[in-house]
Amino acid sequence: MTLPYKEFEARLKALRARGVRVREIACVGAPRTLLCVETGGPAAPTIALAAGIHGDEPAGPAALLALLEDDALDPRFAYRILPCTNPTGYERGTRESVDGTDLNRTFGRGGQSPEARAIVTANRDRKFALSLDLHEDVDAGGFYCYDYTDDGLGAGVVAAVEAAGLPAQALHDGYDLGFALPAGTATFARGVVRADPRAEAAALGALTYTLALARNAAPRALTFETPSRAPWETRLAMHRVAVTAAIAALSQVSG
Repeated sequence: MTLPYKEFEARLKALRARGVRVREIACVGAPRTLLCVETGGPAAPTIALAAGIHGDEPAGPAALLALLEDDALDPRFAYRILPCTNPTGYERGTRESVDGTDLNRTFGRGGQSPEARAIVTANRDRKFALSLDLHEDVDAGGFYCYDYTDDGLGAGVVAAVEAAGLPAQALHDGYDLGFALPAGTATFARGVVRADPRAEAAALGALTYTLALARNAAPRALTFETPSRAPWETRLAMHRVAVTAAIAALSQVSG
């Protein structure tokens, strides 16, 4: 189950012994740091992986840790990984940070929280071939994703999840995403929401981590959601299959 943050942090830092680059990013104006993990060479296309921006969604951070420890990421790519972007919320088991802030609404105007500012600053002038952000949904019964790609990578990810014997969420126009999208700005298929990113930002009145990267740094971006009421191992398996499937799909479309 969920590791205490100190143990989670220690296991990530232990990867340095295998040549993985692990550093701390300062959250300016707050007495905390974020871990940034990097692998791969400078000439390889870079994939951005992130998880844990809501502290009560621990399966994403655990899945990224497992992928790193198992050396399971495709070595043809480089990776910039933010394995837990809300460590104070993770420690407390709360959606919000210790400041009472939903960090996934603070990526506008250069970052409106210490964590968002740290991430925006660290990613400044960086371009990513793909961005993946790992979440969980308490109301879902299966896996689904938000797809901000022109080539529909999300459908392939959902197919891979189902091929692994894991359930996908049936979605429809009235499915509760936690916010209301204007009519005609999103399409729903099994396991996939394709929303117009500008319409979504307007509906939220804010930029999320993924919307910020999709706008400025990543031509392909996906947000994954696993059902937080499902068994722990099921949620980990969903994220693991989804991450590896998205990277495999990227390798095919990018050559």
